[in-house]
Amino acid sequence: MTAETTTAPPQISRQLIRYTLIGGSGVALDLAVFLLLHNLAGMDEQLANGISTTLGIANNFALNARFTFERRDRLFVRFLRFYAVGLTGIAFTDLLFLAFTDGLGIDANLVKAGSLPLVLALQFVLNRKWSFA
Repeated sequence: MTAETTTAPPQISRQLIRYTLIGGSGVALDLAVFLLLHNLAGMDEQLANGISTTLGIANNFALNARFTFERRDRLFVRFLRFYAVGLTGIAFTDLLFLAFTDGLGIDANLVKAGSLPLVLALQFVLNRKWSFA
């Protein structure tokens, strides 16, 4: 294989970098709200996760529509698709809570933090191929 076949096209690389940076802002918002709701307010981890992730999704959609995928058409449809992809992240994280927090007794904060890179990778692919295609 040549170097040309082993690297991603420049546009995909730029999109992934922007998506990751924007995702970082969404992750920070998501995690901060989760910690506040779960640790300070005593909210159940799954409900806190749903609320915090929804805020992160809305943040990320607005920024990705403008800066990553540069798509401003059909925003309502794109948001619904983006949110549906976001729901896969919520469902995946909830499954991890069931397995690791409820099943094995691992701290919910660690499970939440550990799920974030996996969810980011899955959602980039889905959003690039479906939400912003």
